[in-house]
Amino acid sequence: MPGTELNIGGGSAFSREVARLLAQRGLSWRKLADLVDYTPSWLSKVKNGAPPSAELAQRCDEVLEASGRLIALAQAKPERPAHLPAVTAFFTGRERQLRQLDEALTTPLWSGASRIVAIDGSPGAGKTTLALRWAHDNAARFSGGQLYVNLRGYSYDGPPVRAGDALEEFLVALGMPASEIPSAAESRARLYRSLLSGSRVLVVLDNAAHLDQVEPLLPGTGECAVIVTSRSHLLGLGVLTGARRVTVGPMSEEESFAMLSTVAGAEHARSEPEALRALAQQCAHLPLALRIAAERVVTGLDQHVSELVAQMRTGGLDLLDLDERTAVRTVFSWSYRALPAESARMFRLLGLHPGRSVSTAAAAALTGTSEAHAQRLIGALVSAHLVETAGRDTYHVHDLLQRYARELTTAVDAQAERTEAVRGLVTWYLRMAMAAAARIAPYRTVAHAVTLPAQASGEMPFADVHTAYQWCESELRNFAPVARLALDHGLGDLAWKLPLALYDYFVVRKPWAVLMSADEIALRAARATGRTREAGWVQAQLALAHLFLRDYPRSRDLYEHALDIALRTEDEHGEAWAAYGLACVACETAEYDRARTHAERAFALFEHLGERDGQAAALATLGEVQSRTGDHDTALETIKSALRLCEQLHNDHGRGRKLVKIAEIHRSRGKPREALRYLGLSLDVRRELQDYWGEADVHLRSGDILDELLQYQDACDEWHAALILYESLDDPRAADAAARIATAHCGERRTHAPSTP
Repeated sequence: MPGTELNIGGGSAFSREVARLLAQRGLSWRKLADLVDYTPSWLSKVKNGAPPSAELAQRCDEVLEASGRLIALAQAKPERPAHLPAVTAFFTGRERQLRQLDEALTTPLWSGASRIVAIDGSPGAGKTTLALRWAHDNAARFSGGQLYVNLRGYSYDGPPVRAGDALEEFLVALGMPASEIPSAAESRARLYRSLLSGSRVLVVLDNAAHLDQVEPLLPGTGECAVIVTSRSHLLGLGVLTGARRVTVGPMSEEESFAMLSTVAGAEHARSEPEALRALAQQCAHLPLALRIAAERVVTGLDQHVSELVAQMRTGGLDLLDLDERTAVRTVFSWSYRALPAESARMFRLLGLHPGRSVSTAAAAALTGTSEAHAQRLIGALVSAHLVETAGRDTYHVHDLLQRYARELTTAVDAQAERTEAVRGLVTWYLRMAMAAAARIAPYRTVAHAVTLPAQASGEMPFADVHTAYQWCESELRNFAPVARLALDHGLGDLAWKLPLALYDYFVVRKPWAVLMSADEIALRAARATGRTREAGWVQAQLALAHLFLRDYPRSRDLYEHALDIALRTEDEHGEAWAAYGLACVACETAEYDRARTHAERAFALFEHLGERDGQAAALATLGEVQSRTGDHDTALETIKSALRLCEQLHNDHGRGRKLVKIAEIHRSRGKPREALRYLGLSLDVRRELQDYWGEADVHLRSGDILDELLQYQDACDEWHAALILYESLDDPRAADAAARIATAHCGERRTHAPSTP
């Protein structure tokens, strides 16, 4: 019945939420009876678990201003979810980690706190297996049931699960009618916490990438327990909730031997104990690899363990990358031989693609066919289980299958055909990158030599800036490998063009590790092809990454090399941007006279070239120098001039940065409220652009100002938001946010004065 008690605990989820709202407002149940015009005796029944009528639920929701939450709770049907997947039958060892989980999940850090533990470790270390083993062993402790979701944070076959989508699954599992689930993720989170209030539920959040995936899924009650698994440390989770940590690494030698013996059988353990130990070493003592190796022995593919060890030592079969569901190479060959000729060629050439996933369009470019025809050919590969569907028009080839395909194309296809296939693929990436740049930064006026081959022209593939960003994000992991592929096949002119074409995407989203990997390849390619001027551009792009990563000596060195090249090649554009970069470095290292000189030089060059985007950038840096040296009035006018240029160019990324600089000037002039207003304007711009680094920057600065205004809780909230974003970007400023949180004792403040859900 709607409104009945979901789990063991006082009253129902509805009555518990009413009680919380009453306590929050200093009201009694008797006073509520007067306000909703019901008798106290009737409300007493509801308080003790009786289902409220729809009319009563609506009246309570209105009086207590619950925004529909009480109405939704009254309509929920009692459910006891049991979501846990099965755990492997061959679980062995990990006794120490299981004891750590026992301690972390049975003893909260403080009264009322949720019991939360984060399990982290490398791929294949057995994080999920450990979590599920403990969860199954302790399921009886949780009378409200178990919730499980794979957040797919590090999955190659699809995007990570959004917290809002996971909340929808959980709410349905807890008995909420799908039609009553709110659309906003924040509203779903509040409803989820209300449903779990007073219940004993175990929540397993598997394969999380970032804290922002996890935080909305955390119950607000001390009766629940949460296990989070992730390859990353999720540092902010401990700061935010006091979560304990269990790190899972390789197994010990004895644990490895025990697992191999369990799976492969006692006979092998007795007859080949040393070979089993050697096999464990070859598998790096990782549970996934150990299990696969043992199962290979069990299936009889190797008569003796020593044979398998010898094979691994000579590099014959890379078991560490072998998925449990994947057959051995001979099985691959059976599937391959059954393919029609064109599909077989598609499979072979897919081995050349260096990424984890490949789109239909990329496969078409690789094979020189239309997208429609490529789709049909890939369909045959999917049917043969040689390719997996990873999303809409996107496919995944398992590492071992990709290696097998690469071996086949080397053996079957001529070198000239492979080179032409690579040329088609890289040209497609270049065309898409340049089209994305045209959407992301239409104001860019620099006339450089990144041009498309004649055959690569065509219609604009992106309808707007958001679809351009989406393509860049979906292909991010492929950019550096594709540039390397071009260089390895003697296509140096394509290899240096691709990273440079992606400049504006890199600047907004700041995936610095990818940028640096791609640019190192581009630099080698430019030098190999005698493109001295272009090598200078690549160095300037690398310098920018090192600047944001706070490696100022390396950044200065690269900018100086870029400036020297620009002067030698009479490249005024290159000279202007190198001078601007040197001004930025000098400003960050408090060398203000040098920064002023470089900024003025850059502005004069940009003005001469008629490049207004560059003028805005140089003016902003000059204004920052003026502000840091105490000339705030002049600085304000200078940066406002830069802002006007950005507005004229519709350069929203530049506009967001200039608004922050204006905010800092107002802060320096003792006008914190005005500073916060400009930071709010910048945050709106950054959010619209999905400029996550920019959002983090605004949150960090806002927290600092609020802290100065003695608004400590608001400051902590801003710093937490900055920490989550910086961690997701692997930016060193995450340490700045964490230090502020620790110094301000934000965790303690949240403990004693939790915010209202």
